[in-house]
Amino acid sequence: MTEPEGERFTGNAQAWSGALADHDLSDRQLATLGQVLAVLQRDEHAPTTVRAPREAAERHLADSLAGLDIDLIKDGRDLADLGAGAGFPGVALAVTLPRARIRLVESQRRKCEFLERMIAAAEIENASVVCARAEEWAQGLGANDVVVARALAPQPVVLEYAAPLLCAGGALVDWRGRRDGREERAASAAARLLGFELAEIRRVRPFAAATDRHLHVWVKTGATPERFPRRAGIARKRPLGA
Repeated sequence: MTEPEGERFTGNAQAWSGALADHDLSDRQLATLGQVLAVLQRDEHAPTTVRAPREAAERHLADSLAGLDIDLIKDGRDLADLGAGAGFPGVALAVTLPRARIRLVESQRRKCEFLERMIAAAEIENASVVCARAEEWAQGLGANDVVVARALAPQPVVLEYAAPLLCAGGALVDWRGRRDGREERAASAAARLLGFELAEIRRVRPFAAATDRHLHVWVKTGATPERFPRRAGIARKRPLGA
């Protein structure tokens, strides 16, 4: 009888779990993340080219769990992952933050269906999929402690997506690569319009080969004007702070 994919992965965690050694993960959490890696490898519709377990453990899981260095994420109870795509950082955070509720916000139907399969196969009960554009997710307005985003869009656009979804005092944590002074100046201008203040830009190195990885933490300290969110697509066509 062929051994199920998930069992094969959880039983062979030493092949990839070293990438997560910096985090105090339980055997159960490692087993669940093994199921996540199994789905990535076997599902032909996985929306990522990084699917081999060892590489995916570094570039998806370890990169996502770098967010645990941010207390606002660790303490959050309602988190939204915008443009969730293949499920990161949201799925990995859901596994490691069992008391939090994680919404995976994704606009493309095929990716939503993949995310549904992933969280079902891994039995991640505190994650759910919202198949909608961030600008059109009415139920999310003002309902999140934390919004996370990874490789989603230019930062002024991400700020505009996130601001209406956050409660007062909530935070956006934006995963980015090499710092770009021009984009950061535009983001600062957009932030002033949206009620954000920059709390920190933290350089992280989630795995040995990672270079120029940064977490940008923005806190919502003021009210977001009622004209936001703008209509779907406008944030990209006419970005704030340009």
